[in-house]
Amino acid sequence: MRKSIFGLAAGAAAMIATFAGAEETGAQVADAAVETTAEETVLTDEVVPVFVSEEVVQELPEEASPEYIGDVPAAANNLRDLVAAMSAPEELTDEMRCLAGAVYFESRGEPLAGQLAVAQVVINRSESRRFPSSYCGVVYQRAQFSFVRGGTMPRIKTGSPAWARAKKIARIAHQGLWESEADDSLYFHATYVNPRWASKKTRRAAIKTHIFYR
Repeated sequence: MRKSIFGLAAGAAAMIATFAGAEETGAQVADAAVETTAEETVLTDEVVPVFVSEEVVQELPEEASPEYIGDVPAAANNLRDLVAAMSAPEELTDEMRCLAGAVYFESRGEPLAGQLAVAQVVINRSESRRFPSSYCGVVYQRAQFSFVRGGTMPRIKTGSPAWARAKKIARIAHQGLWESEADDSLYFHATYVNPRWASKKTRRAAIKTHIFYR
């Protein structure tokens, strides 16, 4: 279609020159066509702004998780196999350290499904308008996680198997590599406590010593 328009433009330029009695050469007519083409190209390539009426959610920068490219198992029969097949990243971004820290302090004695569920709650909260929009914001939100004292996280035994496992679980949850029983849960508590808010929430799962709610 564009070639036809440009051809018509060149022909129109030649006809105008003929009717006006001008003595344009073939080269001059071609120049006129080239100028018309250039104008058409500029108009065609102009970027038209698109206005979005809905909320735009900004993703984390790509450099925020460079350690998560690569050694992801193609398939696993269960969560235990997936955890065993994955490597624990040596270096963590601040965001992933917050996520792994929540897993480590809240659920390192729980089964893998329970640890994944805790990570899923942190992720769900970061995606909900009712909570801060980052993992660290969720973890350090005042009066939400009992292991946070004075706005700081306790010392982690970084050489322990529990920490290596927590890092793997955080990675699996962050990348959505395994579906959690917690589903869309935003809250959880230990079975040995009975918070008043629990009766107002929808129960999603019970995994060993934790109960999860939406």
